[in-house]
Amino acid sequence: MKAMIFAAGLGTRLKPITDTMPKALVPVCGQPLLYHVITKLVAAGYDDLVVNVHHFPDQIIHYLHSHDFGVRIAVSDERDFLRETGGGIRYAKRLLTDFSTPPAAPLEMTERDSFAPLGMTMEPFLVHNVDIVSNLDLDWLREQHREGALATLVVSDRKTQRYFLFDEDNRLKGWTNIATGEVRSPFGDIDPDGCRKLAFAGIHLISPAIFDAFDKYGFGDRFSIVDFYLRACADYPIYAAVPPDFTLVDVGKFDTLSEAEATCATILNG
Repeated sequence: MKAMIFAAGLGTRLKPITDTMPKALVPVCGQPLLYHVITKLVAAGYDDLVVNVHHFPDQIIHYLHSHDFGVRIAVSDERDFLRETGGGIRYAKRLLTDFSTPPAAPLEMTERDSFAPLGMTMEPFLVHNVDIVSNLDLDWLREQHREGALATLVVSDRKTQRYFLFDEDNRLKGWTNIATGEVRSPFGDIDPDGCRKLAFAGIHLISPAIFDAFDKYGFGDRFSIVDFYLRACADYPIYAAVPPDFTLVDVGKFDTLSEAEATCATILNG
């Protein structure tokens, strides 16, 4: 099974730590954030991983070379420019759809040096932000992915300012920022108060059909996957998955590191 880890971000909110290292290698519970995500994916059966890099890319590549996680790990090299989340997925297309090399051993490659396609799978691939520490059951998530869905977004009913908007069937309808009152939706008459407001967790299952949809709407090399979802949700089914008893820490700010340490320790101790 395939998964992609977003590890290319600049980590500006974690300065000054990220002045000398990528966010992916910031330690939590004695191990880099990247270690925690990789081991979580491997434990859930993901054996074919893609890690995108941009900020201090050589540090991440060196880390992957010097650790054997027992699975294939490919690097999608974005050091030329940061493509954001949607562009990062699009750039890694061949790595996320090819399975011409058996995932029997770890290796490193760039998207430019990717192996030639011999086949393509329509099985959904997982995308996971490197800075998310959670107790999410990835087996449970796979069970939530509906047939024909373009994507399944892990969301929760937690307090924030920005929310995805879903209907009674948990299908995506739009987005809102409750602090500013901004509403974005392809459905012009949407009423945010009549929708479920749920916060995105930075984890999603995506059908490979998304690559054709990128082309259909004319998305280029650099764009946000959220912008894409808000454009595509009128034409494609995109659903929410709301995990029970969900604990999540977004290690995006310096002051969340202590919370991440506590949450990580709880998860590790069962």
